[in-house]
Amino acid sequence: MHRPVQRHRQRLTRILVGAAAVPVLLVASGCSSDSGDGSGDDAKKDSGSSASPAATEAAAVKEATYAKLPETCKVFSSKTLKELVPEGAKSGKEGTSDDVATRGNCSWDSLDNNGVKGSQFRWLNVSLLRFESDQSRGTGEKLASEYYAKHAEDARSVDGAKDTKSQPVSGTGNEATLVTYDLKKKEGTFKQQTLVTRVENVVVTVDYNGAGLAGDKAPKAADLSKAVEKAAKEAVQAVVTANGGGDGAGSGAGSTPSKSASKGSDKSASPNPSKVSDKSASPGQGSDLSTSPSKSAAKKS
Repeated sequence: MHRPVQRHRQRLTRILVGAAAVPVLLVASGCSSDSGDGSGDDAKKDSGSSASPAATEAAAVKEATYAKLPETCKVFSSKTLKELVPEGAKSGKEGTSDDVATRGNCSWDSLDNNGVKGSQFRWLNVSLLRFESDQSRGTGEKLASEYYAKHAEDARSVDGAKDTKSQPVSGTGNEATLVTYDLKKKEGTFKQQTLVTRVENVVVTVDYNGAGLAGDKAPKAADLSKAVEKAAKEAVQAVVTANGGGDGAGSGAGSTPSKSASKGSDKSASPNPSKVSDKSASPGQGSDLSTSPSKSAAKKS
């Protein structure tokens, strides 16, 4: 009697213990499964959401301020042209350009012939170069500033130049440099003035030279410098006005041009400073009176 009863009790105990263990295993297994799946999904979502905005922000490049250029042969007033090139105010010749939205130039020449009393020669040229923001190279302002620095240095390194001087100019664009020197030719000594200035993402170069020929006196460099500074300010203002800016905007480094004017610009028009050849600003080329200064010196890329 005792052995059957004892075995029955042992079997009953094992069944109850096994039954109690099953729910514990199920609960433990369920918790482990839920925790792993949930944390993995959340981690993936968090990782994706945090990386995307950061990458987008890092890839953004500021849009260039100015979206277009004015007509180069119309950047100067008739009054200014009468003062700088009195005998050639209406002789403006526009240089060739494969894209007038990004580059252009125009030149004028004047010869006041007084016969045996001598003659006065003047040559004026303006060139404009606009830079668009580029994803890989940076903002239009940055590219323009780099080109401005290189172009000003080139103006200081002209072959044959004598008594070269360079000085910063205030009140004309964001940054400006005036380079002056003398260049001797068979006709006489030409006094060259090259003013390079940057207004936001546009580089403006104004070249002006003069000479007294056939025994006439050479013009004063100070007078020519004053004239070229006036012309450069007008050219800068023309760029600002063409893009919707108000009177006086862009004449100083602290100006705030109209941002709306840059909307809808052609992003494909991105001049590369390393590929731009500004032949229009080749000082002294216009001094050979056997050819037209506008033809020999106003070749614009």
